Amino acid sequence: MENRELKERFINEKTGIEYIRKGDYYMPNLVIEPQKKIQLNKYGHLRLDYLKKHKKAEYTILFMNNKLTDYLEEVQETATKRVEEIIKSLKEQSNLTEEMKNTDQLYWVGMMNNFKNQAEEIVLKELIYV
Repeated sequence: MENRELKERFINEKTGIEYIRKGDYYMPNLVIEPQKKIQLNKYGHLRLDYLKKHKKAEYTILFMNNKLTDYLEEVQETATKRVEEIIKSLKEQSNLTEEMKNTDQLYWVGMMNNFKNQAEEIVLKELIYV
């Protein structure tokens, strides 16, 4: 039985890949470790979708090396921080204050929505769709 087990499996010394005999063929015994679970936000989902559709090799390499979730977590954290920084910068440049929120609420909300849209557009071009 043990001799048969040795014939059914072997490790290629050159590549280090284990092969298992299936019928008349030897198939590589490739096993992917389970990916850790994370909660993806908007930017994480957008980056993942972009990788799957447009950067298939990069996606596969990250997935096979068990680094995809860490990468997506880093991208979404960076994107969120960058959006907040850009909004803060735009707010300072336009002299939009918290006082204006109380005096002219519609103007303040409109400007903040405008700043958020600008910041997200910048982040999408800088981090997500590259």
